[in-house]
Amino acid sequence: VQLQASGGGLVQTGGSLRLSCAASGPASGGRVITWFRQAPGKDREFVACISNRDGTFYGDSVSGRFTASRDNTKNTMTLQMNSLKPEDTAVYYCASDVACHRSAGWYDDWGRGTLVTVSS
Repeated sequence: VQLQASGGGLVQTGGSLRLSCAASGPASGGRVITWFRQAPGKDREFVACISNRDGTFYGDSVSGRFTASRDNTKNTMTLQMNSLKPEDTAVYYCASDVACHRSAGWYDDWGRGTLVTVSS
């Protein structure tokens, strides 16, 4: 599965950004897409995941501010990020597997990442 993330950039505190991840390849249909993020010097952190079977899941630090959505016809997942804070600054990665997992170690397929910077 190939994953292409896009939409990162620089935004002020309280602003919004939208990230997208497109999955492609013969095995991409029906797979779960998950967003993680990694700030400098920190572990990769679970952000959001949508499973057609199990629902939508968010990390504690983004719940209520970020909204995930999925277009199954295009194999894309969008992450709408509102009320952004400086601590949201990180490289955001999308990953794919057959189910949602909060641990990055479960995933073998990763996109290249897109940088989100929130200025104070």
